[in-house]
This record gives sequence, structure tokens and C-alpha cells, in this order.
Amino acid sequence: MNEDRIHRIFQISIVFKGAHALIECIGGLVLVFVNTAHIRSMVDTFTQTRLINDPDDFIANHLLKFAGDFSVGSQHFYAFYLLSHGVIKALLVIALLRNKLWAYPLSLFVLGLFIAYQLYRYSYTQSIPLLILTVFDLFIMILIWHEYRLMHKRSMT
Repeated sequence: MNEDRIHRIFQISIVFKGAHALIECIGGLVLVFVNTAHIRSMVDTFTQTRLINDPDDFIANHLLKFAGDFSVGSQHFYAFYLLSHGVIKALLVIALLRNKLWAYPLSLFVLGLFIAYQLYRYSYTQSIPLLILTVFDLFIMILIWHEYRLMHKRSMT
């Protein structure tokens, strides 16, 4: 595969990572401003008709279980987690898209920390979406490493 194509894949992947960071920030802000009772009420409203039609609906039952277990402490943790990850990733994405050389190793380090935490969480949850996110992050790390080597080589000449 030629370098232009790899660079384009890198740019597209980083934009997707930026979109993911924005979604995390929005989710974190929602959790800051919406109380747990309202979250439970929204889940009840969303799942009510689904469960009437199909009492064994997988998604609706899991959402209800999640909402039932969702405490104020959980809400604060998820709000902090989503906002901190979102802001950090957004800043790194901006720096990478602006070709800031320092952002490449910092992004590798931060993504490595996120991956370590995600794998730790996966060991408890066996969450497939978390595993998919981890694989995507590994793919991004490979692209960042490749781009960093090229950028570093260009800056040396």
C-alpha cells in the first residue's frame, strides 16, 4: 500500500476518533445535567412498548437492568470518565491533524493507557463494544506510529 493511501486512512481514522471524542463529551455533559431518576424514566419509556410486544427483548431487558443499577456514584464516574476521555482525545486529534510532532508520541502513550484500562474493564464486563473500541484504538496506534516515523524522518532531513 502506498504512503498517500496510508496517510489518507490515518486522517480518516483520526477524524473518526475525533467524532468519538465529541460523542463522549456530549454523553458526559448529559450525565452532568440529567439526574438518575430522569435517566431511569427515559429508559422505562423507551423499553415499555418493546417489552409489551416482546417480554424477552434482549436490548430492552439489558437497558432496564442497567438503569436499575445506575446510581448517583455511577453517574458521576461515567460523567467524569466520558468528559475526561473526550476532552483529552479531542485535543490530541486536533494536534495530530495539525501535524504537531509532539502529539504523536503523546497520543501513543495516552491511547496505550486507555487500552490498558479498557482491557482491565473488559476482564470484568466481557463487553464486545469495549473490545471493538480497543481493537480500533490499536489500529489507530499503528497508524499514528507509522505517521510519526514518516514525520520524524522528514523533520530530520
